Amino acid sequence: MPSTSVVFDGPASPDLTLAPFRRGGGDPCHRVAVDGAIWRTSVTTGGPVTARISKSGPHVVDCEAWGPGAAEFLDGFAALVGAEDDSSDFHPVEPTIAEAHRRVPHLRLGRSGRVLEALVPAILEQRVSGMDAWRAWRRLVTAYGAPAPGPAPAGLRVAPTAEAWRRIPSWEFHRANVDPGRARTIVACAQRADALERLTAERAVTGLQSLPGVGAWTVAETVQRAYGDADALSVGDYHLSTVVGRSLLGHPIDDDAMLELLEPLRPHRQRAVRLLEASGLAHNPRFGARQAIPNLRAL
Repeated sequence: MPSTSVVFDGPASPDLTLAPFRRGGGDPCHRVAVDGAIWRTSVTTGGPVTARISKSGPHVVDCEAWGPGAAEFLDGFAALVGAEDDSSDFHPVEPTIAEAHRRVPHLRLGRSGRVLEALVPAILEQRVSGMDAWRAWRRLVTAYGAPAPGPAPAGLRVAPTAEAWRRIPSWEFHRANVDPGRARTIVACAQRADALERLTAERAVTGLQSLPGVGAWTVAETVQRAYGDADALSVGDYHLSTVVGRSLLGHPIDDDAMLELLEPLRPHRQRAVRLLEASGLAHNPRFGARQAIPNLRAL
């Protein structure tokens, strides 16, 4: 059974780093065990993989992996848990963000290197509540994914391959309460999966925005996870500008005002948002729908 360890120069916090990769408490691809270990699945170019991620010391994160994709997953493990995240030039002077940084100096941004794996859930989350999107993700992964390899917890699944996403019938998306627009976007992206996985970090935004149905918000949510982009703000999010405004100014603001307010923090604007959330200093935390949509299952 292949394994590896990453030693950090400060407190290790895989739970904080991997939190954005989890799609709700019932995510069939991500499970936190009672002992604190994180079980996560992925689909690499070599095949599916199950990983068990745990801490063996204050500064050490370990990973055991099973399945055909184990070696490839372990090769990218250091990046996934944030060991390659560079915040050396991040020195915020805005008081609330500076305090958040003092509270959580060990926050690191992870990079999965898996574009479709980050893109499909982001498409599902377009214009709907997180709960509705996570239910759809859980239903589709359970039905069209595969059992996790190795000694995985019961119910852990590997997300569908690009080929599997392409073959999901339209009525199955409908049963998962995914409207035709999002369903078509997922299928179209899956059809271009090989090209998407070849995108470099420098070309990712332009490449992703060229896809019909993939806008700025979806691109930001994708590059945050696939490339660990520390500056990618989810502009257009139903709650984000309100959270930033209330947290830093004491009142809600719109996207334009948020961009102006966070401009001095380039290239770490997304890092600042994550720090607000992780430190507990974010006011008016995200909840509810981005935009109400009809219950398609009832139609």
